[in-house]
Amino acid sequence: MLVLNRFVVPPEAQESFAERAHAALAALAASTGYTSGRLTRALDDPTHWTLVTEWESVGAYRRALGGFDVKVHATPLLSESLDEPSAFETLAAAGPGESVTVVASDRAAHPWR
Repeated sequence: MLVLNRFVVPPEAQESFAERAHAALAALAASTGYTSGRLTRALDDPTHWTLVTEWESVGAYRRALGGFDVKVHATPLLSESLDEPSAFETLAAAGPGESVTVVASDRAAHPWR
């Protein structure tokens, strides 16, 4: 499962935002079911940032949101993200040099039909 939280951060707030995002990422990374994460910034417009995390499952992500450190460090930051869908299920994937593997959706009988 992929979680994308996008932010628009004015230049004068970026240093503080980055520090808070690092703390949020560390809290999320300590959670069971977390597989990877990164803080990114747009090359074309440095006011646009994204916190990207990957999880073993929807349940792992939801359980992580209940953890004390996540509530203290991540939840306040996540509440500042743009109001748009942020959690995505993986329907197809391919590693370097691998063929594409298609996975059925947890939400529907046919992933994208």
